Amino acid sequence: MRRGIVFQMEVPHREPMRIRGFEFGNDRGVRACAIVGSTRGNEVQQTFICARLVAMLANLERDGMIDAHVNILVLPCVNPFSMNVHQRFWPVERSDINRSFPGDADGGTTERIAASILRVAQTYEQGIQLCSFSQQGDFLPHVRITYQGPISDRSVELARDFCLPYVVTRMPTAYDESTLNYVWQQSGTHAFSLYSKATDRIDKGSADLVADAVLRFLVARGVLTAAAERVARQGSKTIPLAESDLVDLRTKRSAGFLITTVRVGDRVRKGQKLAQVFDAFDTHVLETLQSPVNGRVFFMRTDSLVQQHMVVLRIAPE
Repeated sequence: MRRGIVFQMEVPHREPMRIRGFEFGNDRGVRACAIVGSTRGNEVQQTFICARLVAMLANLERDGMIDAHVNILVLPCVNPFSMNVHQRFWPVERSDINRSFPGDADGGTTERIAASILRVAQTYEQGIQLCSFSQQGDFLPHVRITYQGPISDRSVELARDFCLPYVVTRMPTAYDESTLNYVWQQSGTHAFSLYSKATDRIDKGSADLVADAVLRFLVARGVLTAAAERVARQGSKTIPLAESDLVDLRTKRSAGFLITTVRVGDRVRKGQKLAQVFDAFDTHVLETLQSPVNGRVFFMRTDSLVQQHMVVLRIAPE
């Protein structure tokens, strides 16, 4: 394992901000895979997963289980300043690094950080980003790909090697065009966003699940030797799914207490009662939400209070 500094910047009243990288394998070998952790200051889980991968890859390298002709890069945290001051976005400008790609070496702070990350990351054949989910709640760990055409079609096939329950593709909007996943693919890298169940806290169970998924992928791609497969637990069959296929269950005109009767991952039947909304002052039932399809609970809101027209559950149809 080799440690290095990918980017460094002076920060007022603090020590310099340094983005640290950990390199494994042959430093002159094929740049096989780059793994990027947190881009936001509250992504504790994502940093933790990368830190676990650094430890696991160091052990595998020591035991000769990394192919002698490849190179792996891990960047656990590309926004340590925001993490140190407990801010989700870059504190000074309130800007999001994962909405600053491809970046600009002469631009604003987050643009310079993004440019430095991309300059290194785009030289790798495969890229894995540990991301936080946009909706607050519980959900199944999965792989996500922002669709870019033929390269994404191939990426969906490769994503099966993670052996997570679903690989979800989404059609890009203008909002996605400045994300690492989108820009990475434009540079010719097969890019995968991996989602675990937590963001600002450590969920060790789902962290281990995602770390194991990364190892399975690296074994399948020939980056790790077959002997490394025994380090990771067995995964599951992967189902490709377009994000537009997910079925949303929303509250209609009701707001109040929310009580659900299922858990994420449960299989549900069409017509099955999944949740109820209760009046906040006398707890009479305002609304009952039933599944419109047979499927599996992919996402569930965990807030105890809900508003009108709010997504409560998302069902992956079967």
